[in-house]
Amino acid sequence: MPEDHAQQAKEALGGWVPRGQFVGGAWTSGGGALREISSPAHGQRLATLADASAEDLSQAVAAARGAQRDWAALGPLGRSRALKQAVARLKAHEDELARIDALDCGNPIKGMRFDVTLGTTLMDFFAGLTSEVKGETIPQVGGKLTYVTREPLGVVARLVPFNHPFMFAAAKIAAPLAAGNAVILKPSEETPLSALRMAEIIGDLFPAGLISVLTGGADLGAAICAHPGIAAVGLIGSVPTGRAVLKGGADTLKRTQLELGGKNALVICEDADVDAAIAGAIKGMNLGWTAGQSCGSTSRLLVHDAHFDRVVAGVAAAFDAVRLGDPLSEETEMGALSTRAQYDKTRGFIARAERAGARIAAGGLDTGMPGEGFFVRPTLICDVGPDAEIARDEVFGPVLTVLRWRDEAEMLDIVNGLDLGLTASIWTRDLDRALRLTRRIEAGYVWVNDASDHYLGAPFGGVKQSGLGREECLEEMLAYTEAKTVTIVAGG
Repeated sequence: MPEDHAQQAKEALGGWVPRGQFVGGAWTSGGGALREISSPAHGQRLATLADASAEDLSQAVAAARGAQRDWAALGPLGRSRALKQAVARLKAHEDELARIDALDCGNPIKGMRFDVTLGTTLMDFFAGLTSEVKGETIPQVGGKLTYVTREPLGVVARLVPFNHPFMFAAAKIAAPLAAGNAVILKPSEETPLSALRMAEIIGDLFPAGLISVLTGGADLGAAICAHPGIAAVGLIGSVPTGRAVLKGGADTLKRTQLELGGKNALVICEDADVDAAIAGAIKGMNLGWTAGQSCGSTSRLLVHDAHFDRVVAGVAAAFDAVRLGDPLSEETEMGALSTRAQYDKTRGFIARAERAGARIAAGGLDTGMPGEGFFVRPTLICDVGPDAEIARDEVFGPVLTVLRWRDEAEMLDIVNGLDLGLTASIWTRDLDRALRLTRRIEAGYVWVNDASDHYLGAPFGGVKQSGLGREECLEEMLAYTEAKTVTIVAGG
């Protein structure tokens, strides 16, 4: 990076300059190809980093093995204390971390402050669960004792995406660390900066090598999945990436934890509170938090025929009123999409839908934004059938497709007619209907008269091709442990 650009990047990041790869408790420049990190909102260059090399990965795994033994030996209370110290340090850097993410991923500063709070809250949650890595005893006779313990897997990897850079970095190292593992974290190659800053802030609280942060693209991800020294890989990402992780870890029979994509339905019934449902449909798109780049976004809106026109008008008016702008501005309600690839993909979906005869009720390809940032207005697409591409494929952007329904059985066929099943939302005042639909809808998380919210300790994850395992709960931590059965015969 030329000197003038380097100085501008340093000023944009508040004087902080990323130091490269965090490997084995030390910083290294990285041995891979150079990669420029730029702000998606205005193209400003933020950093130039060398990708981690195969040697960097091997060094990280070797260091992690030794550090993990020391970490596990601390016991539950020692691990809890260290994690709580990490939480306190990260909270003290909330504004800095939120600013880094706003610049790096394009989401508004207000949403990124919320992300920092979520990340530290989940880390604190798992810090309090260290004593729950419990076993059990099995009844025996004849002087025999059989018991089961849970032991950490060893070295695990977490691969996190670009839409919540810091939140996922902090939250996804927490559960395996609480269980006694070492963690190799790979943030998205597009948005790695807050994960690297996190390593600077908390790295010295842990045995050297317990946490490594390696940046790079698909080649690094594939090397992590194939590495024989890594026992498990957890991914938050797309369905194709999840399949690649499964294939990449097959030869070494890696444990996998996959939270993948969704084309999630929000169903408005005939008896719904329509105004509340309209607000719920807008909330469910997570526009101010991720610009719709959220696997849990309720991006398929199924509206009963009795309310269709009213809902379309209400959502369209709200979408048109959303203020796009500089992610660092407190007035901005929605920022830019995080990557060029996602920007092009989203615009491609909108263009193809329009060519196929869909009606664009709000938004569309004309953003009205100056400059070359990756901005796409919240877009509402109507007059398409349930088999249209825009109604079936995950866009991962601020695009909401609305469908009309009259018959409940027909509606359920549409909701369940995909190979995905992450979240769903139902809007009704009828308790019997709510209970019936929650049973019938194939999704891992279902809200009734709500959307988008997560609750501490409540399992989050999908069915069908939306993932394997559950996150944000005790089950996530236990997934990074192995059960060991022991039988002792007295007097043997």
